[in-house]
Amino acid sequence: MPTDVPLLHRISVIIPVLNEEQRIGERLAELGRMTGVAEAIVVDGGSRDRTAEVTRGFPGVRLVSAARGRGSQMNAGAQVASGDVLLFLHADVGLPPDAATWVGRLLADPAVVAGAFRTWTVVDAGRSWVAPLLHLADLRSRFTHLPYGDQALFVRRDAFDRVGGFPDQPLMEDLELSLRLRRLGQIATAPVAVRVSGRRFLSRPIRSAVQMRLFPLLYRLGVPAHVLARLYGDPR
Repeated sequence: MPTDVPLLHRISVIIPVLNEEQRIGERLAELGRMTGVAEAIVVDGGSRDRTAEVTRGFPGVRLVSAARGRGSQMNAGAQVASGDVLLFLHADVGLPPDAATWVGRLLADPAVVAGAFRTWTVVDAGRSWVAPLLHLADLRSRFTHLPYGDQALFVRRDAFDRVGGFPDQPLMEDLELSLRLRRLGQIATAPVAVRVSGRRFLSRPIRSAVQMRLFPLLYRLGVPAHVLARLYGDPR
């Protein structure tokens, strides 16, 4: 990771993975070229493919193991991170090259405790008739003040610790963290986008569109996360 640029914040990027051998190399290569990233931590939830082997091929990247589940994996990464800013990145989400600059700009305001990016969801390869529907999630990222995990959420370390990290639940852990952080201060959204793979949406477009709109509302109305998780199926 580049370390020759003086940083206002030390940014630790934490990537939870499960069977991501096809993507983790691309993510780590991008981070290696990025100015302002102090460290990258990959947290494996029990992959059975070459995810760990690919990760070990990147010098300086830390590989740790944790119980399967994005919340538990991201908490495990935060526990070993040395940064004063934690940025949580999904393996199928690519940061803009100037991501660290935007993190610094937004956190220059002491009232801001966390932030995220807009999303731009793309088809990985080829074309699909449902491709225009991918941008429904992108509209959400422009207007919500409660960022989701695919928006590359970043948070001040002290604020993350104060709210107890990610909750121990199988779904909506990102929304719950955002709700807790908003009680501490402002959550800002950078006017630039991360690139999000549309792979999960494209695998079941109609179901995904309904869940995208309905599940967050149901959760905020009080439906427990474990009930939504049963309806959702395997989120990984």
